[in-house]
Amino acid sequence: MTDSDISILIVDDQALVRMGFRMLLEAEPGIRVVGEAASGDEALRLARELRPAVVLMDVRMPGLDGIAATRQLLAISPGSRVIILTTFDLDEYAFGGLRAGASGFLVKDTRPEELLAAVRAVAGGEAAISGRVTRRMLELFGDRLPSSAPVPDDDPLGSLTPRELEILTGMGEGLSNGELAERFVVAESTVKTHVGRVLQKLELRDRVQAVILAYERGLVG
Repeated sequence: MTDSDISILIVDDQALVRMGFRMLLEAEPGIRVVGEAASGDEALRLARELRPAVVLMDVRMPGLDGIAATRQLLAISPGSRVIILTTFDLDEYAFGGLRAGASGFLVKDTRPEELLAAVRAVAGGEAAISGRVTRRMLELFGDRLPSSAPVPDDDPLGSLTPRELEILTGMGEGLSNGELAERFVVAESTVKTHVGRVLQKLELRDRVQAVILAYERGLVG
């Protein structure tokens, strides 16, 4: 283990589930499990103490549920990133978790390689949202959001350059940095710079908040 390893906190009320995740994660180079919690309240205590890079957060737990725990945990440990991981593939869990500040949402039958990729993506500032969730966001919000229109001068989006607005739109479509680079025929490092500026100018925590904003503002539909 090294200081550069991605530190993980596993939060689930079932001991066997925690054990399975720990065995999978600790077999992967560059990842270390620093703690386990069986409840939302215990997760908050450990997050304050351990400051994990990534938290795997169950939704249904006794006492403080995973959605509320996510919101409070990110206030306690702003540098942490949360992946909501649940057996229940329900929209209210996905959208509730993302709005609470989670950087990803996966169901527990996700393949091991997909979970590991999601952990690394989220630790690197990317989002980890399943394609199903992205499609459902389009279905639920698409007919209720305004069509894209010129941005007024006093709108926060008005601070973006035309390319940054295109990057935000692409993020709303769920494109990765690599896919954005391919679309706009630029280097991936250039895309990362644009993404960072978009998040900074709009005062967004991460890509998930950017995705939600893109849907809310009608940039994606």
